[in-house]
Amino acid sequence: MAKTAIAYKEKMKEISVLSLICSCLYPETRKNIMGDFEDMDIKPINKRASGQAFEVILKPSSPVSDVAHCITTPPKRDLSLEDIQKKLDAAEDRRRSQEAQVLLALAEKRNHEHKVLLKAMEENSNFSRMAEEKLQMKMEQNEENRLAYMAAMIERLQERERHAQEVRRNKELREEVTA
Repeated sequence: MAKTAIAYKEKMKEISVLSLICSCLYPETRKNIMGDFEDMDIKPINKRASGQAFEVILKPSSPVSDVAHCITTPPKRDLSLEDIQKKLDAAEDRRRSQEAQVLLALAEKRNHEHKVLLKAMEENSNFSRMAEEKLQMKMEQNEENRLAYMAAMIERLQERERHAQEVRRNKELREEVTA
């Protein structure tokens, strides 16, 4: 699969952009271009409204091309016990670091939640205190108004009582004068 993909990439480099543009503009020259490649067949598919369509078919690669495209992998070096231990230690350090970061993030989140809770409790306490003070002031105002109303009523009653005594006295004086 990889060799086929490499061969395809090399052949696509060989096809110039100019030849593709020319094949789209001049269909009579397109037939000559289609058969020029040895290990690749290019077949035009039915013309579509959006433009030209091509099917590219790669032929099986020959043994000569396998040798040319053979990529050697670098030799694997043997891992010693020390190298393996170093890698394990590095992995353990990364795991501890990641755990520390997660714990730090959780601690910050918990701290933020605690601050939000304290702020909510403080606001609730302030609201309760303000409501209590407002109620206390209202009750004091009502008490003052009630006392003022009672004093006014007593004053009016005393005024009526004085007026009634004055009327009685005047009546007694008139009776004495007429008698």
